[in-house]
Amino acid sequence: MGTTPRVVIIGAGIVGANLADELTERGWNQVTVLDQGPLPLTGGSTSHAPGLVFQTNGSKTMTEFAAYTVDKLKGLDVDGDWCFNQVGGLEIATTPERLHDLHRKQGWATSWGVAGEVLDPEECAKLHPLLDQDRVLGGFHTPADGLAKSTRAVVALARRAESRGATFRGSTRVIGIDQHGGRVTGVRTDHGEIPADIVVSCAGFWGRAIGEMVGMKVPLLPLAHQYAHTEPLPELAGRNDARIEARMPILRHQDQDLYFREHNDRLGIGTYAHRPMPVRLSELPEQDSPTDAAMPSMLPFTEDDFAASWEHSRRLLPALRTARVESGFNGIFSFTPDDGPLVGESPDVAGFWIAEAVWVTHSSGVARAVAELLVDGRSRTELHGCDVHRFDEVETTDHHVDETAQRNFVEIYDVKHPLQPKLSPRNVRVSPFHARQRELGAVFLESHGWERPHWYEANAPLVKRLPMEWQPPARDAWSAMHHSPIAAAEAWKTRNAVALYDMTSLKRLEISGPGALSFLDRLTTGKMDKSIGAVTYTLVLDEAGGVRSDLTVARLGEQLFQVGANGNLDFDHFTRRLPDDHSVQVRDITGGTCCIGVWGPLARDLVQPLSHDDFSHEGLKYFRCAQAHIAGIPVLAMRVSYVGELGWEIYTGAEYGQRLWDVLFEAGRELGVVAAGRAAFNSLRLEKGYRAWGSDMTTEHNPYEAGVGFAVRPQKGEFVGRDAITAIDEDAVTRRLSCLTIDDGRSVVLGHEPVFVDGEPAGYVTSAAFSHTLGIPIAYAWLPATAVVGTQVEVQYFGRGVRATVAAEPLVDPDMHRIRR
Repeated sequence: MGTTPRVVIIGAGIVGANLADELTERGWNQVTVLDQGPLPLTGGSTSHAPGLVFQTNGSKTMTEFAAYTVDKLKGLDVDGDWCFNQVGGLEIATTPERLHDLHRKQGWATSWGVAGEVLDPEECAKLHPLLDQDRVLGGFHTPADGLAKSTRAVVALARRAESRGATFRGSTRVIGIDQHGGRVTGVRTDHGEIPADIVVSCAGFWGRAIGEMVGMKVPLLPLAHQYAHTEPLPELAGRNDARIEARMPILRHQDQDLYFREHNDRLGIGTYAHRPMPVRLSELPEQDSPTDAAMPSMLPFTEDDFAASWEHSRRLLPALRTARVESGFNGIFSFTPDDGPLVGESPDVAGFWIAEAVWVTHSSGVARAVAELLVDGRSRTELHGCDVHRFDEVETTDHHVDETAQRNFVEIYDVKHPLQPKLSPRNVRVSPFHARQRELGAVFLESHGWERPHWYEANAPLVKRLPMEWQPPARDAWSAMHHSPIAAAEAWKTRNAVALYDMTSLKRLEISGPGALSFLDRLTTGKMDKSIGAVTYTLVLDEAGGVRSDLTVARLGEQLFQVGANGNLDFDHFTRRLPDDHSVQVRDITGGTCCIGVWGPLARDLVQPLSHDDFSHEGLKYFRCAQAHIAGIPVLAMRVSYVGELGWEIYTGAEYGQRLWDVLFEAGRELGVVAAGRAAFNSLRLEKGYRAWGSDMTTEHNPYEAGVGFAVRPQKGEFVGRDAITAIDEDAVTRRLSCLTIDDGRSVVLGHEPVFVDGEPAGYVTSAAFSHTLGIPIAYAWLPATAVVGTQVEVQYFGRGVRATVAAEPLVDPDMHRIRR
């Protein structure tokens, strides 16, 4: 066996042990795992984790992680004792809203390939005899879920990794990370230095402190979570033996933020119904020796916080009504600003990686992904929702992390709508148009700290003036949440007059320097060497040909480009690949600039009288840009349109933003101009078949599957992913992102619903909206390539079948006459 990189993993809990196992399985034989606590029970979150593994999640990625954890752990044992007890999972509903949501969750399970069904109360009680059947409206049963014995799994994983050459060292405190020339070189401990080519922090809630050793922000907050054990229950006597521990499915009572599992003849009860309890590392008890029984991750039980949860538990489970709580503790777990794990490499210190805020449920899946990143350079599971660099800088501040993580703790079991607005913090980032938008009654949603208008109450009177064919139908209660028929009026105005859209929150990068052209040419699929003023829609691929991002690149000078990106992941991607000779600079210019989308058939009538520059079709053609002045304000006018109408994205410095808005709005009054929001925008962009990276396509998909193969120019020469993409036969792909029209004309699905072909689950919805132009709901979905135009399919919406038809795209203006006039 050849020499492999020297890897030091910090943290010997379930994530670190899994990672050592995954790396050594791939032939990496120089792996050292360190932990400050004694082996194998090191005192971190793994040591007290209750081990519930519910696979179903609204995120396909998180479900894949959990499914792999189940498959892996159920194949492990320690001297014949199980590491995974597949007792199944049961989530019960005691309110109509929760029961409705369990049908939605069952749809997710079907979309992601997890077996599960919604049961009636009697069936729930048969599965879990301790339930008071009369208090239950139904339940979601997932037979493949179960209990992970995390402490035992760590032993099994460590033994296997050690048999392949890994070394585990407990009671070893990390006191520093050595680096030289921007790369890690080793780990300093209280027992000496360990050389390393790669360091991976799997330190759990200590991850923040480890990250600080290399100056890396790790946006997580340790929070205490209550867990109690009852005294022995007569109803459980003799049901389990010491080796089995549990036979009934793990139970979640999310209406009261509770979960339950058997511990032989006792019940374990976990609750999130108490106040958030943030924990500071400096306040934790330390283990003074390997024999010290105190665990830093297990804080004293606070009975007052548990009182209400105990009463709710006794109501649901009659066996508890004469019982008492025998013991309990407040265990520490990690929470993040969006509840996702944190995976990625330091932007400043090459070779320093993290895999933090990972619960037992997803531990094996995350570890496999990290091992694949290290060994192969690519994870088979799509990771954009896990990448630590998905956050903008403001989202990684201590204030933001502390507040959002605590809010996520409170809301962890809530029924959440896809558009549910964040309560706090708000108004962190506002465009220069914000004051005017508030005057117009904007209803704001939030994204990465930005306030983004969803619709404007000032446009409400227009709803009554809509032509009959534009009148939207009544919606069901779920799709009507965080929505307004005003969106129909704003879409109508965009298609028939002119509307102003605030596009400021979209990430903008400036790429410059003598190597800028070759840099972009190497990293994107499109031809970058076009004339100054050219705008190019292009893709960024990974080495396997997966769609890492899509971009709009404007050439402003010989070596000056403005890039419309999808978020901070693109900024991170570009900055990591800068040449060592400093010939290229990448700047995030989003905050210092702003953008108004001026779109509609009367857009030119609005803009041209305000400028001496030529905004005619010949003067500024489609997918061209030009420096210009509007009412004396210097702007960059880019003739692109993601709503499928004539118009421009008009950029200017933030200091001119409010003036630009005022000038355009005032001049447009006689044309019937309106401000329009994201609800109308999303409907219009789907009518044109424009993809949204992150929801419609990701690295899981190649451009030909995703319907964006037109943006790939293999003939231009070398670029990342070219070899993989040239090996793909565009006509032989087995799945495609397909357009659907909903047959009943009124059912508005929202995304992630399963799609059935010939009665079998075959794909899932990515994006959906009501098409105000056509007067029908529409959606995009991943389907087998055999589902050609005209194929009848069925979308499962909250347990109800909704018939749909695969349609030719785009649905509106396929000849592009409206956008090119």
